[in-house]
Amino acid sequence: MSHDALNQFETLCQWLRHALVAGEDFSLGYSAERSDFVRFNRARVRQAGRVQQASLDLQLIRDGRHAEQQLSLSGEPQVDRLRLEEALQQLRAILPLLPPDPYLQFNREPWQSHSLQLEPLPDSATVVEQVAREAGDLDLVGFYAAGPVSRGFASSSGAFGWHQASSFNLDWSLFHGNGQALKAQYAGQQWQAEGFATRLRQAREQLTYLGLPTRSLAPGEYRAYLAPAALQEVLELLGWGGFSAQALAEKDSPLQRLHSGEAALSPLVHLHEQVSGSLLPGFSSEGYPRQDLQLIRAGQPGAQLVSARSAAEYGLPANGASPWEAPSALAMTAGELAQEDLLERLGTGLYIGNLWYLNYSDRPAARITGMTRFASFWVEDGRIQAPLASMRFDDSLYALLGSRLEALTRERELSLSTSTYHQRHNGSTLLPGALLGGLTLTL
Repeated sequence: MSHDALNQFETLCQWLRHALVAGEDFSLGYSAERSDFVRFNRARVRQAGRVQQASLDLQLIRDGRHAEQQLSLSGEPQVDRLRLEEALQQLRAILPLLPPDPYLQFNREPWQSHSLQLEPLPDSATVVEQVAREAGDLDLVGFYAAGPVSRGFASSSGAFGWHQASSFNLDWSLFHGNGQALKAQYAGQQWQAEGFATRLRQAREQLTYLGLPTRSLAPGEYRAYLAPAALQEVLELLGWGGFSAQALAEKDSPLQRLHSGEAALSPLVHLHEQVSGSLLPGFSSEGYPRQDLQLIRAGQPGAQLVSARSAAEYGLPANGASPWEAPSALAMTAGELAQEDLLERLGTGLYIGNLWYLNYSDRPAARITGMTRFASFWVEDGRIQAPLASMRFDDSLYALLGSRLEALTRERELSLSTSTYHQRHNGSTLLPGALLGGLTLTL
């Protein structure tokens, strides 16, 4: 796939450069995947298939106007060249009808980027056999996706980027006979049989606690541990506007008070947009090189995510952020709390495996609300006593990631995006767990 796909993209780019007339510019994005998909129910295959697809995003620019069209590729060079030619003609007809865009910013730097992370993955049949063997009679319901994903970018300025990375993602739930469930994920670029077996063994141990009588709690503040999956939900919500140059410029960021110096987070908090070593390409869909950015440094504000449009509107240097200016490869620095000491340090309180339905209850104050989900437990004296009934929480990020944050775990968990909307996505998080001195439950 690597050589053929790259040749296909380069050939189309070369044709497009020669097809331009004076005054025209273009940008051309490429997306492709070859993915195996397997759906499990009761640890047995219920659906399996393979998807191979490729598409182009063509943007034509002239006199401050721009128009864009997406087209699917067939893999047949002559057919795809004709499709690209037809798209070019259609965009030429549309452009004169559009008004100039005052915030259009076309990068004229002729940068180059090339990255291959094509780690060998096991045949999907091997994975299926291991899942069935290790799960045994467990009621495992899940979804496995694996294979290489390709991204490319080229422009009339001479910029050219190529990125291919293979990865796998097994996202599953285990159901107890009483209907309760817990959720887990095993993902990465190198499938390790022992790694999956360990992750499943941990989930199996938690499943036994779901058979105990459910504990309901009165509203109030409780000590709490947020597992990496729960912390991920909090940080993904924070990512929508928290680090956005546009949101900060318009005074609409949930971290406005942090950036104005009115509030701070815990010095334990170091957050990075960690492009290097991730599955992200080293360039954005808007044609700017990406770089590693420190978003939070010891609880203090760091870099903002600046898209091309925000760069033009607010006079900032673009740094390869996506158009929606949310982190795509978020990593949090680990702490000193060993996993084996976690329950003892928690003492009495909440072990929260997952959260869901998160939203802002007071965006300017960075207050968020949501529900506990799946494997969440009541802990007393360092021992799990009962599964928790679903509860709603409402609290400030300046407390959860600030004054009440006691420790972060040494171990971090990699989570890859499970989104397959139009195509497999390559976003990720790498997060520790968080021990909190308090979390406010409301009902």
